Amino acid sequence: MSTVTESVDVRVPIRAVYDQWTQFESFPQFMDGVESITQIDATHTRWVTKVAGVTREFDAEITEQHPDERVAWKSTGGDTKHAGVVTFHRLAQDETRVTIQLDWEPEGLVEKAGSAVGVDSHQVKADAKRFKEFIEGRGNPTGAWRGEVDRPDATS
Repeated sequence: MSTVTESVDVRVPIRAVYDQWTQFESFPQFMDGVESITQIDATHTRWVTKVAGVTREFDAEITEQHPDERVAWKSTGGDTKHAGVVTFHRLAQDETRVTIQLDWEPEGLVEKAGSAVGVDSHQVKADAKRFKEFIEGRGNPTGAWRGEVDRPDATS
């Protein structure tokens, strides 16, 4: 399993940053290699990615989501195994730190070699920078979903 962690500070209020992150269908505008994301329902998405000429399709499930705090997910089908969490930290009224942690299972020689030399880390860093430019350039999110999703093992 390969783990990548990256943080970026965004000069936008936490609510707008979080709201934009919940707009999964906008990810291809700032994530290299993401061809499309289709929101199936409140907690399920279908992803199509193309990296180094390899197209992959998979489903993902939101496993935890709390407005202005975190969004966690895991893949549930297809040919990609990964899980991750994005957390949002208020630094000031108009500044937010976004921290992305991604755990994934490289497959095949090319992915394993790329992970070993840090290609995945560079990709996440570049995507975080493009997200920063995207939301700072807009100032306002393209939409929002402020629902709560509790961890499956959370007790009431």
